[in-house]
Amino acid sequence: MPVRRLVVLGDSTAVGLGDPLPGGAWRGVGPLVADALGIGPAGYLNCAFTGARMRCVRTEQLPHALARRADVALVIVGMNDTLRSDFDPRALAADLDHVLAQLRAAGTLPVPVRFHDHGRVFRLPGPLRRALKARIDQLNGVVDTVVSRHGVPCVDLDRLPGTYELASWSVDRLHPSERGHRLLARAFTDVLAGAGVAVPRPVSLACSGGAQASALDHVGWLVAKGVPWLWRRGRDLVPYAAGILVRSALGRQREAPAPDPAPEVATA
Repeated sequence: MPVRRLVVLGDSTAVGLGDPLPGGAWRGVGPLVADALGIGPAGYLNCAFTGARMRCVRTEQLPHALARRADVALVIVGMNDTLRSDFDPRALAADLDHVLAQLRAAGTLPVPVRFHDHGRVFRLPGPLRRALKARIDQLNGVVDTVVSRHGVPCVDLDRLPGTYELASWSVDRLHPSERGHRLLARAFTDVLAGAGVAVPRPVSLACSGGAQASALDHVGWLVAKGVPWLWRRGRDLVPYAAGILVRSALGRQREAPAPDPAPEVATA
């Protein structure tokens, strides 16, 4: 099945952050997939924006995607929801179900993603990492249920080769690098090919055309963006992480064997 129109919905990864071009624009996974499918600029639309959550895709991005009546839609969203204090798996399930149902009804093949353990990439402290992983597991459970309901293909980032290699991530370790975006684009096209979509030009994993980050870029990001970001997200995750630690401690107490009786009690 040839593809003439492609839309991308989602957050900053869908925008292309982490894969800068020399002129200052972002490239990322969308244009790489479009090129592999043989889609020109007129057939490509990226509805994504930075900071988007699942509800944003449903209310703000989906109408533009439906109006385009695309053949394929890449849906990369959910990670921002796991980093918020109002994380709600039921609401995520309802929103994702609506997005996929509407796209299918419009004749579009949606391809969502299930996520990896990002705490391993960002090197979060232990409690925060466990808290984030618990939420990602819940998010993936939502994705699995909705994907199964609609019978659509899905990209599993946790099983994608190279996911946990630092070279696959940009200076911020939050967004894929050019190599990471190419790996993600290759995964999308592989899944699409398995669904019967024609892929005239496979995605190359050789990096080219992107802007390289210097050591100064790394330091500048850490000072200006990294620490403030970790502080903001930590304030959302810390109470949740504390709850996990308390429940874990209580569980260990319940499972601990009873102490041996005192000698005089045993004798009695």
